[in-house]
Amino acid sequence: MGLDDGARSPHDRLARALSDDMAAVNALIRARMSSEHAPRIPEVTAHLVEAGGKRLRPLLTLAAARLCGYRGDHHIRLAATVEFIHTATLLHDDVVDESHRRRGRPTANLLWDNKSSVLVGDYLFARSFQLMTETGSMAVLSILSDAAAMIAEGEVLQLTAAQNLSTGEETYLRVVRGKTAALFAAAAEVGGVIAGAPAAQVAALRTYGDALGIAFQMVDDLLDYGGTSETIGKNTGDDFRERKVTLPVIRALARADVDERAFWVRVIEKGQQTEGDFVAARALMVRHGALEATRAAALHWSDTARAALADLPDDPLRGMLDDLAGFVVARVA
Repeated sequence: MGLDDGARSPHDRLARALSDDMAAVNALIRARMSSEHAPRIPEVTAHLVEAGGKRLRPLLTLAAARLCGYRGDHHIRLAATVEFIHTATLLHDDVVDESHRRRGRPTANLLWDNKSSVLVGDYLFARSFQLMTETGSMAVLSILSDAAAMIAEGEVLQLTAAQNLSTGEETYLRVVRGKTAALFAAAAEVGGVIAGAPAAQVAALRTYGDALGIAFQMVDDLLDYGGTSETIGKNTGDDFRERKVTLPVIRALARADVDERAFWVRVIEKGQQTEGDFVAARALMVRHGALEATRAAALHWSDTARAALADLPDDPLRGMLDDLAGFVVARVA
């Protein structure tokens, strides 16, 4: 999912404030995604890494470290680590979802093949662990390795929850926490840890990242039914076509009558989708307030993220993180 490119967006202000650190992260990413013996690796990696992604997760690591007074350079390695983990999961996700578009461009699996995407994703995971060990911090290694495991667990859980109309909000939230929020939380937390911040500040950073990630994914799920391809960087309706049971579907299903439930069984559980079904699905969501309810849930998590910042040092970066949490949801106002 993309964020607004406007010069006044919170993301843009955060990137400007951390521009020197981010330049160092980008240089490290380019250096470590190279391969002397397998040129396919930098080809595939560069296609995604250089596609204009917002680097939001590494920015969280940099901001957290600087906010907590860090003056070393390990936060650069950690930010690159976070981006490698994220890129690896995207490569794998596009294979699993059979996606054809990512960040407004053809996916790597479409341009090359599934084997290349999976194996290059594995390479980036390995590179991420090399980077994180260079900090010499077992705490950092524990946090990021736990996040990697949670991401994989969340993706597998989504496989079992997808196309299953009995999936409830508790399972949905567990999927979101795994596949999206885990890396947001870890990205923010390791910034505080490497800075040697007090436990309360580290916990606040983790809470912020977790809640921001949940709000981020809920908005992504909402925009799939009400956004534009340019806004979300993929085709609208992809979740519907892939028969994913996301929060808008769960909320619409909760109020469905017999005929409406039969519709959801046909298009989601049985996969018998015809032309016009996506429009019909969105109409049911509007009728039952499912899209508005999803937005309200995202707002709740955005507010949770902003509240967590109260325990962090008073600094312009804190204000930017606060604005970022609000902006993530404001895009669907």
